[in-house]
Amino acid sequence: AKQMPMEAKKFSQIDKDWVKIMQKSAETRLVVECCQNDLLRQMLPVLIGGLEMCQKSLESYLEGKRQKFPRFFFTSDPVLLKILSQGSDPETIQDDFEKLFDSISRVTFHKTDRKKITEIKNVAAGAQ
Repeated sequence: AKQMPMEAKKFSQIDKDWVKIMQKSAETRLVVECCQNDLLRQMLPVLIGGLEMCQKSLESYLEGKRQKFPRFFFTSDPVLLKILSQGSDPETIQDDFEKLFDSISRVTFHKTDRKKITEIKNVAAGAQ
């Protein structure tokens, strides 16, 4: 949200609108009647358009990060989002090291300085 405040605000509004639609749908017991709801017909295309714009902005943002650090090209969008959002806590992205670096499965961090790596564990040989 800090990196893309406008998109986060837009997504939050889309989410609120979606919740309203779902609440209205839950009140309607019959499926056909629910699907003929004018709010549903008017809002869904708008919400889809907004989500597509948010998705394009997110893809552009991730592409920029990949340009700055090419190893990110080896990760999927969800993994890259996890790394970027939790990167300040290296322990949480341990499982993703293999995707970024050849032959590295896990690392051991210094006991006091949690951002300093003291040992690299090899994936291929299973050795240290």
